[in-house]
Amino acid sequence: MKLSSRGRGCCVAGSRERGPPLRSPFVHELRLSLLEKAKITFMTLTLFPIRLFFAAFMMLLAWPFAFIASMGSDEQELEKPLSWWRKIVDVLLKAIMRMMWLAGGFHWINVKGRRALPAEAAILTVAPHSSYFDAIPVTMTFASIVMKAESKDIPVWGTLIKYIRPVFVSRSDQDSRRKTVEEIKRRAQSDGKWPQIMIFPEGTCTNRSCLITFKPGAFIPGVPVQPVVLRYPNKLDTITWTWQGPGALEILWLTLCQFHNSVEIEFLPVYIPSEEERKNPVLYASNVRRVMAEALGVSVTDYTFEDCQLALAEGQLRLPSDTCLLEFAKLVRSLGLKPEKLEGDLDKYAERAMKMKKEKVDLKEFSAYLEFPISPTLESMFALFDENEYGIIDIREFVIALSVVCKPSKTLETIQLAFQLYQSENGTILKEDLAHILKTAMGVSQINVTHLFRAVDEEEKGEITYDDFYRFAELHPHFAEDYLYSDQMGAESGLETSSLPAPNGICTDFSPENAEDKKKPLQKKLN
Repeated sequence: MKLSSRGRGCCVAGSRERGPPLRSPFVHELRLSLLEKAKITFMTLTLFPIRLFFAAFMMLLAWPFAFIASMGSDEQELEKPLSWWRKIVDVLLKAIMRMMWLAGGFHWINVKGRRALPAEAAILTVAPHSSYFDAIPVTMTFASIVMKAESKDIPVWGTLIKYIRPVFVSRSDQDSRRKTVEEIKRRAQSDGKWPQIMIFPEGTCTNRSCLITFKPGAFIPGVPVQPVVLRYPNKLDTITWTWQGPGALEILWLTLCQFHNSVEIEFLPVYIPSEEERKNPVLYASNVRRVMAEALGVSVTDYTFEDCQLALAEGQLRLPSDTCLLEFAKLVRSLGLKPEKLEGDLDKYAERAMKMKKEKVDLKEFSAYLEFPISPTLESMFALFDENEYGIIDIREFVIALSVVCKPSKTLETIQLAFQLYQSENGTILKEDLAHILKTAMGVSQINVTHLFRAVDEEEKGEITYDDFYRFAELHPHFAEDYLYSDQMGAESGLETSSLPAPNGICTDFSPENAEDKKKPLQKKLN
C-alpha cells in the first residue's frame, strides 16, 4: 500500500482545501527540554502537592451543596425556573468550581462571544475535544451533558454530575442510543424549559490538530445549535489527553506543575439549520464542523472514533501513526460497508481471491470483484493499492487490509489468512512475501523484515510456513516491537502508547448507527 497524498485523507476547512494533518489526530507527543524537566521537578516538590490538595478540597466542598440541591428533584420540578435557594446553590457551586480550576493553575479563563439563551439554542456543540480539562466550560455554564450511566455511581463526582441533570447513556441497554437521541430531542424542543445540553460531537479526544468527523446525534433534533470552540494557547501542551501519548495521571501531574495554564472559550454565532440540514443531520453536522474549523484555523478530516479504535487495537501489530489503513477504513465506510458486519463475508472475499486466475486486477475487475459500481470512492480505494500507478493492484493486499479493519486485534488470524493467499504449493512463503504481507497489514509503503524473517527461519531454508511463524509468535508475543518497529519506525513513529486506556472523553457516542447513512462521496485524491 502506498503512503502518499493519494493514500492519506484530504482535509478541507471551509471552502479552502488544505493538506492532510501533519500527524494523526489521535497521537500526542510531548517532548520536554532539560529546562522544562528541571522546572517540573521543582514544581513537583513545591507547588504540585498544594495545588492537588486544594483542587480535591474544592471538589469535596462542592459535594454537599450538589447533594442537597439534587434531593427530591423530579422531572416536572426540573423544567420549572430555579427557586431562590437553588439559584444561590448554583452561584455557590460555580464559584467553588472556579476556585478548583484556579487551584489548578487556570488563573483566568478568556471567554469570547455571547452565550445564547436556551430558547435561542438548546444545544451547545463544543470542539475540539482533547482532554478532561474540557470540563471547564461545563462547570462554568452547568449545561447538561451526555454521560455514561455508570458515571453517576462515582463517589463525589457522580453527585456533581447528577446536579447538572445530564442525559445518561446505558451500556447495558441495547436501545439506549435511540432513547438518548429521543431525550435530547425532547429537551431541545422544550422552548427553553430545560437547561442547554452541551455536546462534544467528535465523540473522543484528539490532539486538536484538526476536527474529526462529528457524530450526528446532536444534530438529529434539527434545532439551532451554538458552536463553542476551545483553545489552550500554552507553550507546553500538557493538556492533551488522547489515545497515544501521556496517560491521565501524567497529564494531571504535568498540568498542575505549570505555573499558569491558559484556556480560551469562544461562543460562535448561533447556527440555524436550513430545511435540507434539518432532514439530513450528517450534512448539518458537517456544515457546523466547517464553521468551527474556520474559527479555529484548522483542517477537517473524515477520520472518526472508529478509526481511533482501529489504530489502538490490542493486537501484536500496532499500527503506526501514519498508517493509510485509517484512510482505507474510511473508504470502506464510504462505500456503505460496515466493518463490523464484514467479518462474515471476509472468507468469501478471500476464497474468491484465491480462485482468481490472476492476482493483479484493474479498476473494472476490482469493481466486479467487490460487486460495486465504479465511483470516486471506489477509485480512491483502488488508488491506495496501486502503488506504482500502473492501473493494476494485487487483490490479495485488499483482502489483508480488509481483515485488519474487520478484526484489528486478531493479528495472527490475519497473518494466517495472508499465508494462505501467498503460500506456494508446499505451504511456504519467501522473505519478499512476508514483506508484502506485513507492509499491507500495517498500512505502510516500505518495511524491513530481514531480521524478523531470519529469526523465524531458524533452519535457514529461505522459506517459512505459517506454523513456523505461529510458533515464533507464541514464543515472542512482542515480535513487532522487537523486530519491526525498532528498525523501521524509530522513536518518532508515535507507537508508544499510554498504559492507561483513554476513555471516550466527556461525551459518549450516542449516535444511532443508521444516522451515518448518505455520506457524501470522497473527492478523488491527486498525486
